[in-house]
Amino acid sequence: MQSKLLLLGLLRNSDMYGYQINEIIDTHLSTSVHLTRPTAYRLLNQMAEDGWVAFHEEQEGNRPTRRVFSITPAGERAFQESLQACLAAYTPAVYQSVICMGFLDEIEVHEAIPLLEERKEKIVNLLQTITADESHQMGSMQYVIEHHKRHLHTELEWLQDVINQLEVKET
Repeated sequence: MQSKLLLLGLLRNSDMYGYQINEIIDTHLSTSVHLTRPTAYRLLNQMAEDGWVAFHEEQEGNRPTRRVFSITPAGERAFQESLQACLAAYTPAVYQSVICMGFLDEIEVHEAIPLLEERKEKIVNLLQTITADESHQMGSMQYVIEHHKRHLHTELEWLQDVINQLEVKET
């Protein structure tokens, strides 16, 4: 439902065609939200079938016909219900990439440290990407970005602690 909430929320601001919606997600939210283009289109079509969004077709010049989506009153109700349920709920984050840390003892320390440094560099780069693009400050959507940034800072701190412990173990 999170993905539908996102799409409905974006359509509340203005009518948009699928490409516009995907561009907003790719440009401003791709580091914090995982929603592929095919999934977004599938959900938009599903929500149209459910009566949550309506669309009309539009054509400019020789370009292909495109669907312009808008939220319906039923979609607004679904948005409000989903928003309220989401705000009251909590689902712990699942970090698939941390499973390997449970087997850190199975690799030599001198091999593990450079790999963890590489991992740390990727997190730093992602954090720099998020921080560099201040154009994503779209109202309260900034809270999504800030949440992700704080998680990355915490991840970096924890990873550095692990590396420090391994360095002590190595000596």
